[in-house]
Amino acid sequence: MTTHSKRPPRAVCRVLGDRYAGPYLAGIVVSGFGTSAMWLVAGVWVKDLTGSDGLSALCALALWAPTLLGPVLGALADRTRRGPLLVRTNLALAVLLLPLLAVDSPGTVWILYTVLLVYGAAGVVHDAAESALVAAAVDDRLLGDFNGLRTSANEGMKLVAPLAGASLYAAYGGGPVVLLDALTFVLAAGLYARLRAPEPRPSAPGPAAARPIRAAEGARYLWRHPVLRPLVLAGGTTMLFAGVNGATVYAVVEGLGHSPAHAGLLYTAQGAGSVASGLAAGPLLRRLGERRFASYGTALAAVAVVARALPYDAVALVSSAAIGAGLPCALVAALTAVQRETPDALLGRTAATAGTLLFAPNAVGLALGAGLVELVPYRPLLVALGLVRLVTAFPGRGRLRGRPRP
Repeated sequence: MTTHSKRPPRAVCRVLGDRYAGPYLAGIVVSGFGTSAMWLVAGVWVKDLTGSDGLSALCALALWAPTLLGPVLGALADRTRRGPLLVRTNLALAVLLLPLLAVDSPGTVWILYTVLLVYGAAGVVHDAAESALVAAAVDDRLLGDFNGLRTSANEGMKLVAPLAGASLYAAYGGGPVVLLDALTFVLAAGLYARLRAPEPRPSAPGPAAARPIRAAEGARYLWRHPVLRPLVLAGGTTMLFAGVNGATVYAVVEGLGHSPAHAGLLYTAQGAGSVASGLAAGPLLRRLGERRFASYGTALAAVAVVARALPYDAVALVSSAAIGAGLPCALVAALTAVQRETPDALLGRTAATAGTLLFAPNAVGLALGAGLVELVPYRPLLVALGLVRLVTAFPGRGRLRGRPRP
């Protein structure tokens, strides 16, 4: 890891006041509010129109499926200037949402799925471009703080935006939620357009026949890197286990003797833990380094999963907060290391590939957990899950060298 003789004072304030980091974070918060609101409302909308739980669940699948194409979609962020790409992507998303205003019957639900698929794909490109541009424009010493604050902002939006979206939908239907989400993308595009962040000239796309090979270069770089590979794989494994654990939440609530609505309290506690973890991520990364930060966070979450098997309300609440605090550590550590260690010409592809490896396992874990919780009592399942994760919490050793700044 890159070392520095002095720790930046009041790093959170420095991020918010940084010429580039602050506005980028503001753009993420604004667009994230609309996305979080739309994510919940889409499933409710389909449920109201069709009455089908399965079709409602497909909304989440449509949003997440494009992450599997991360290496290919991320290549777009390496072929053009990333600042203008962020502006164009946000404006395109605003326009993309408008066909949803025509969704008013079961026969028009296909429009919603189509929009969500494109929405998810554009999100992969957006995240790759933003990660690469932030890595070029923001001081290396602030990257951990930035990624931690981004995590806090995203989790904070998940606590506030779905409730706002659901309330708006209940009062006025899906149309106003669509317009709200579109407005947030327009506002984010305006924030990005005001910036003139330094970025190197993008590499030429090359012959069409060679483009699939170039798209895979980020994956090859990630796989061959002695430190990034174990960090990203550790993050992906963490999200796999998180998915399995997430599928047990209603069994935990039932075991505590509460109605399913009590799960909302546990989710709120978990979200609060993630917000706190994001705020502390920068200082802890500087003190511990990426590998130990990821390991300690994973270990904390693993112990909390075991404790969640105890039949006490207070323990379940504290365990949920601890799980929320521990889970983001591996993600923030891996994404920060990718930004610091990857050459700029490969950063869009590598960041998108890392995103695929980090977040796609969560969907697999949810499906696996949904099956296991029907076959195995949830308490032994939680104990086994936590103990297995605890003994595999430490990614490989190695030292990060840091990427030359453009």
